[in-house]
Amino acid sequence: MRAGSLRRKGVLFDVDGTLVDSAYIHTLAWWQAFRQSGFDVPMARIHRCVGMGGARLVDHLLPDGRDTAVDEDVLAAHSGIFGTYWPALRPLDGARDLLAQCCESGLAVALASSARDQDLKALRSSLAADSFIDAATSANDAKESKPEPDILVAALRAVGIEASDAVYVGDAVWDVYAAARLDIPTIGVTCGGTSEAELREAGAVEVYAGPRDLLDNLRDSAIGRLLAG
Repeated sequence: MRAGSLRRKGVLFDVDGTLVDSAYIHTLAWWQAFRQSGFDVPMARIHRCVGMGGARLVDHLLPDGRDTAVDEDVLAAHSGIFGTYWPALRPLDGARDLLAQCCESGLAVALASSARDQDLKALRSSLAADSFIDAATSANDAKESKPEPDILVAALRAVGIEASDAVYVGDAVWDVYAAARLDIPTIGVTCGGTSEAELREAGAVEVYAGPRDLLDNLRDSAIGRLLAG
């Protein structure tokens, strides 16, 4: 937590596809990684799984009867390929301003990401918003990845707030499912490529086009209600 701050409510944010325009970069990196190991997995199938942890995504998309030793090869290949795109990472419009507004409104701000530590560092660098972020969790902080809630639990602990005093913002159905297991309301954003209908069907309490749209409607959003409550 920032020095001298005591924040009793907070907002947890997914990062890939929610704050940084990287969901399709991950899709391409996974597609190339699968091909390197001899698997031709359609990009559409891959994109629908982005947001899961890497090991879960690989297990979900590859055939059940495979030699699972190949999984580590795919994970390593994805890591290397995605790393080549670090210099190209860009925040989505309004992302930094949204984090700043939440912080300045008195809310704890935590990044609850399934990314590896080194990828999360690159994503945070592209955001240039560390002064507005109280804590961040990565794949290393959770035994199970989304849709399990472990990463969100770690983020709540890191900022010292209860699930009942939090809102989550994410772009994938896996984000919504994970938050629902803790009864945390999720604000969905479609900037990661998942439709409003899919996010609402998964249980999102409201859906916006992206960080700027959410920021423009912050007072009337679930975050605004959290502040007013």
